[in-house]
Amino acid sequence: MSQPNRKFIRNAPGKYYVDDCCIGCALCVVLAPSHFRENLDLETMTDSVYVWRQPLTVAETGVCREAIRHCPVDAIGEDGLI
Repeated sequence: MSQPNRKFIRNAPGKYYVDDCCIGCALCVVLAPSHFRENLDLETMTDSVYVWRQPLTVAETGVCREAIRHCPVDAIGEDGLI
């Protein structure tokens, strides 16, 4: 289960986040490419993904929730903060 206190610093501020349990499978990037990005910065943890852009519409929120449902390690969270 995702942990809000373990969020990656690169996550865009808002309700959705990826924490340090992420294994970098990038399934969320495939499902919601407008919202998740692979971490390619070699100075930080690699093999991970972060929330690049928070959803703004009901449809975008649905796509992000779909990514949460499919995350194999439950690294994507929805903490309720806006």
